[in-house]
Amino acid sequence: MTTSPGTATNLITELVIANRILAREDVVDAYGHVSVRNPEAPERFFLAHSKSPALIEAADIVEHTLDGQALKKEARPLYLERFIHAAIYEARPDVIAVVHAHAEDVLPFTITKAALKPVIHSGAFIGAEVPVWDIAERFGDRTNLLVTNMDQGRDLAKTLGDRNVALMRGHGFAAAARSLIDVVRMSVYLPRNARVQQKAMQLGELKPLSRGEIDARAAGPGYKPHSPETQRAWQYWAGRAGCGELLKD
Repeated sequence: MTTSPGTATNLITELVIANRILAREDVVDAYGHVSVRNPEAPERFFLAHSKSPALIEAADIVEHTLDGQALKKEARPLYLERFIHAAIYEARPDVIAVVHAHAEDVLPFTITKAALKPVIHSGAFIGAEVPVWDIAERFGDRTNLLVTNMDQGRDLAKTLGDRNVALMRGHGFAAAARSLIDVVRMSVYLPRNARVQQKAMQLGELKPLSRGEIDARAAGPGYKPHSPETQRAWQYWAGRAGCGELLKD
């Protein structure tokens, strides 16, 4: 593990918490991962080596470069899909944190014509448009659907564009945000939004959130990373994940 004193060290602790939260909230299981950009070296990011998120500890965090490789020689296996993170950070200097997961509730929207839309207030953060990336469109029908190199990662990042979430056909999603807390919150509520949308579609005509409502939620003073409301959610999730003792006082 490569860290600098101060901010980066604290961020690694938060990354451990983020892994545990996503596992506890069933966003990830044995697979899936979350990363955060190094604020002291923006051309690098922190991501665990290949290990189940629920088991991640600080010693498991590896610093990566924007080509998806470990900064220093690393004997432990790395996540195969680390290139998702690398390519998004490379394409989006504004992005601070990335999640890739395979949450079951979003999968129907990756393989049908039904578009995933924000339909509940806590789903507003996914954005008005959620595109679907199909690896076969550029790389053919003989891939294993995993993003295993930078070319594939860059193609996914291109589909994501300046949005918050991109779905991946028959696979899962990638989410990008301007803070670690934001990307965790988005990833927790994305499957919930998908569940509500599927149930609503069974009942009749769907009424998604308006652009004005989405923008108002994003701009609301109670939804910034360090607001009391956002910190309350972070503390709640950390407690549920059994890692509340890692929280700073």
